Amino acid sequence: MILKSKNLIAVFAALFMLLLGIQAYFMYKTYQVKEREIYRDVHSKLTRFTDDLEDKRELKKVSDDSLQYIFIRYNSREISKKKFLDLFEQSRKKTQDQFSNYVDYKFKKEGYQVAVRVQYLSIIFLPTKTQLIDKPITLFETRNKVVKAGISNTGNWETTSQSTSDNDHKIIKNNSFHVKSQTDFEILNIKSIVFKELTLLFLCCIAILACVLILYIFTVKNLIQQQKQVEVLHTVVDNISHEFKTPIATLKIASKTLAKGWNPETLPLIDRQITRLENLMLQLHKDEMDVEPLGTKPEDWIFFIQDLTFTYPKVQFELCNETTRKLPFDKNLMETVIKNLCENSVKYGASTVKTSIVQHQQNTEIEVSDNGYGIEKKELKNIFEKFYRVQSNNIHNTKGLGLGLYFVRKIVTKYHGNIDVSSRPKAGTTFKISIPYEN
Repeated sequence: MILKSKNLIAVFAALFMLLLGIQAYFMYKTYQVKEREIYRDVHSKLTRFTDDLEDKRELKKVSDDSLQYIFIRYNSREISKKKFLDLFEQSRKKTQDQFSNYVDYKFKKEGYQVAVRVQYLSIIFLPTKTQLIDKPITLFETRNKVVKAGISNTGNWETTSQSTSDNDHKIIKNNSFHVKSQTDFEILNIKSIVFKELTLLFLCCIAILACVLILYIFTVKNLIQQQKQVEVLHTVVDNISHEFKTPIATLKIASKTLAKGWNPETLPLIDRQITRLENLMLQLHKDEMDVEPLGTKPEDWIFFIQDLTFTYPKVQFELCNETTRKLPFDKNLMETVIKNLCENSVKYGASTVKTSIVQHQQNTEIEVSDNGYGIEKKELKNIFEKFYRVQSNNIHNTKGLGLGLYFVRKIVTKYHGNIDVSSRPKAGTTFKISIPYEN
């Protein structure tokens, strides 16, 4: 069941990551579409203006006729390259403020910070295929500089004129130039604008992912809680079923003894076992009933050993009881500790089991030793594990579920005590328990 739950959690996590990836891809693509839409709007509003820019009266400095004349003069080496470039630079500076103001006004309402740049990429003298420039020339540019163009618009056009010279021969010269231009647009605050317009969409996507994640967390928590409840239920059932075995076996022996003849010790023993069965039943309903734990009296330790002696007549049980007053430990739990340890000794071949109860000022020490088969050193670290049983040649030689020592350690841990075990093969085993208490 645990493995199945882990698989379900893994599948759920994988699907959530897939959903996260799809949402991220969706938001990214939406961002790109919105960005292209904004750039198309800017492009459509400025393209006509930049195309007609040279024909405006205020910018007549670089009109078609003057451009043709400048190209001819530069191609004929009548003006230097420096002067040729200075003419365009002067035109750019003269028109920059007007150009920038127009662009800012055009997109003031939208809040776009637009940078525009118009360049000549190449100027070719067609008759000889001569390239007049070796790098782009900027004709117009806004105060905001283009760093990385979001969209570019290229254009090609030709300017042609003919001139005559030499009066005797009337030579006609063909002055044709091919010009390639490019207009670059960049919205400097494009990211903030797109995010602002898509804020609601992004928040909805994040909210959906957050809801799925919260649902996932609650599902996992509920699953873990249910698993813990199932484990607790299994532990209670295992505990009760294990503890029922001893009083039932004792009652069976007592009934056979009564059938054979009267024994004054048999009736008290039956009463104690019936009481123990009742107490075990109460443990099943302890959450429904306010039952106060019973303390352990000095004589209770004697009764524990007497019951074992009656159940296992072939085994010699010895008790050294030095307690003089009632101890603040639940009687049923202490009975479980003593009987589980002693019965474990009997199962593993002990003919003599010694039990010692010593009461100190701040703690009680319980020691159970036997002369049984003993336990290999490599097994000692595992004997308190649930369902673990000592093996010999990989074959279990004794009957049982492997729960007795598990319950002993659980009870000792409940009282913040500690338990130590020492053993030698074929020499026996000793369990030492120390449980603290307030005087």
